[in-house]
Amino acid sequence: MKPSSITMLTICGISELPDQGQRSVTHVLSILDPEHPDPEAFEAYDPHHRTILRFHDIIEPRPGMMMPEPEHVEAVLQFGEELAKSGPSRAEGHLLVHCHMGISRSTAAMLTLLAQTHPQESEDRLLERLAEIRPQAWPNSVMVGFADDMLSRGGRLTDALRRHYGRQLRRDPRFVQWMRDIGRSREVDMAA
Repeated sequence: MKPSSITMLTICGISELPDQGQRSVTHVLSILDPEHPDPEAFEAYDPHHRTILRFHDIIEPRPGMMMPEPEHVEAVLQFGEELAKSGPSRAEGHLLVHCHMGISRSTAAMLTLLAQTHPQESEDRLLERLAEIRPQAWPNSVMVGFADDMLSRGGRLTDALRRHYGRQLRRDPRFVQWMRDIGRSREVDMAA
């Protein structure tokens, strides 16, 4: 993903997809629950490249639910490689990454793509960039852990994620209850 070829980065939830249709989206990474139907909003979009991944937004195994797995993050990185290769064939691009709410899986995927694109950038700066794109970002820690390993970040991405969680809890203390309510207490406890 060359910064010169992707001029706009957007993260959103399913309910926000109709609002993005008029924004010349060229590439979409959709992360959906396995049982969720394909969003109809994409029918109104201009032609674009789209990759769909399906797994649940969980960090602990739950009966009947699909955890994020290494192959999901590998697919995000493959998407990033394909995006970078397509750069010379266009003047500019708009990347949209979405999940159900645009808070966890999509922000973890965008963080992965940013880390892939900017390998020399500090992990804290990558999370600052992420928060500029999506202020309510709470990246899925399992996905970030896989990305940390795959991108040879040596645990630094996970450490920066702890600091990001801490900033989010200070910015909006309601995150504590929200995350605990959906089984993400471990991430609240990770916050530094």
